[in-house]
Amino acid sequence: MTILGLHYIGGERRAAGTPLFSIDAVTGERHPVSFQEATEAEVTAAALAAHQAFPALRATSPAERAALLETIADEIDALDQAFIAAASRETALPPARLEGERKRTSNQLRMFAATVRRGDFLDVRIDRAQPARQPLPRPDLRQYRVGVGPVAVFGAGNFPLAFSVAGGDTASALAAGCPVVVKAHPGHMVTSEYVANAIERAIARCGAQAGVFNMVFGTAAAGAALVRTPHIKAVGFTGSLAAGRALFDLAHSRPDPIPVFAEMSSVNPVILMPSALSARGAQIARELAASVTFGCGQLCTNPGVVLGIRSPAFDAFVAELGTALALAEPQPMLGADIRENFQRGLAGLREVPGVEVLVSKQADGRIGGHLLKADRSVLFAENRPLEEEVFGPSTVIVALDSENDFLAFAERMRGQLTATLMADDGDLHHHAALIELLESKVGRLLFNGYPTGVEVSDAIVHGGPYPATTDARGTSVGSAAIERFLRPVCYQNYPDSVLPPALRDRNPWQLPRLVDGVPTRAALQGAHDLEAAA
Repeated sequence: MTILGLHYIGGERRAAGTPLFSIDAVTGERHPVSFQEATEAEVTAAALAAHQAFPALRATSPAERAALLETIADEIDALDQAFIAAASRETALPPARLEGERKRTSNQLRMFAATVRRGDFLDVRIDRAQPARQPLPRPDLRQYRVGVGPVAVFGAGNFPLAFSVAGGDTASALAAGCPVVVKAHPGHMVTSEYVANAIERAIARCGAQAGVFNMVFGTAAAGAALVRTPHIKAVGFTGSLAAGRALFDLAHSRPDPIPVFAEMSSVNPVILMPSALSARGAQIARELAASVTFGCGQLCTNPGVVLGIRSPAFDAFVAELGTALALAEPQPMLGADIRENFQRGLAGLREVPGVEVLVSKQADGRIGGHLLKADRSVLFAENRPLEEEVFGPSTVIVALDSENDFLAFAERMRGQLTATLMADDGDLHHHAALIELLESKVGRLLFNGYPTGVEVSDAIVHGGPYPATTDARGTSVGSAAIERFLRPVCYQNYPDSVLPPALRDRNPWQLPRLVDGVPTRAALQGAHDLEAAA
């Protein structure tokens, strides 16, 4: 495949901005082809193309929309090893990890295709007319959900496939009937072009309108211009707290504010009950070390704070955890900027009184496991230094005085993506108040597991209260992610012939519907004749 470095705007390839370069994550060498920073005019044109494609995509049947998602998945699966090599060059992620992520990406697309075919995402509700009702007749009311409009998608740096060009935000937006404008992540632009070409081929195979998918290259300036563009109606973002909050503020300062679904910052606390440490402390330590160092710690679900009760069993656990982290092989990070940010974060923690470094391993620009220990007072400090995410393979261990400290921390804790309890069944009953507090602060509660390795499924939640996300009502992983890009519309007393297919009497798409409070897929007989007869 020939890399062009040009934007994707309404099915055309063009660019007029200043050069950008794809950098080898290990050597720092430039890719021979330069990319282009999107101008404001190009960003506007991409959003306009998405806007013009919206009516056609919104009108597609579940079967047509599902077929598009499945065809994109097929095209991504068909990309050859040159694609994997390019992604590995830009991110330093090993080919095996990227192959797994490719499969996750295509499976995610197929999951959304199944969601669309199932039809329940439309949430069809029909309350038929009751012309004879007293004291007032009831009109015929029919509600379903439609896409909000074009969605701006920001590719994430740490998942160049599953959270990027064809990742969860793009897949869920297309499933909802919303065209997308992707702002490719500058850390993997060659990878992005491979995936964008796969999407373009799928669009052509399905006969969909070209503006259903658009992509621009650029830095923060292009991203800001995209959020400001009037045709954009929602934003999906995965990245840092600073960048996510900036996009949120920008979107809410528009004349017409739009929702921003940003997944941003989390330290994913792990709470160790004494029963778990006594029974299997060494095993937990080894498994936790593997979770901390997986993917060089470059995961939003990395367990960044570990809490236990001061005891000999806790001391033995800390020693075992330190040994396991010291043995972890150093790995290259996604790029020099990520590595420097990680080192700055560690340096900031080291300067906090009451924090000491137990393990710090790095060599030849590669980063190994890091373990820090903090006094109890640091956990409860007013400026919350231990709740600042350090993006990389590190965790902070804290010895507490009693189990009451678990409750005290959970009560003041900021929003997180996850919280983990290492315990036995009896602890769960005994600590019901703790679980209730955690439920109000996180999107996913784990019992005897590890937060890294997010399952893509119908039931998963990858979200949580601020600052984990800007909107705790949604998830960026799993089939429920489609709900972020839908809104309800109600038709009152409309003739059957002009209603959307989802709301017509004969139910041509065979959708599950709530009719007069009763779930059914059956066609309605003479529903509109009732009012005429009256």
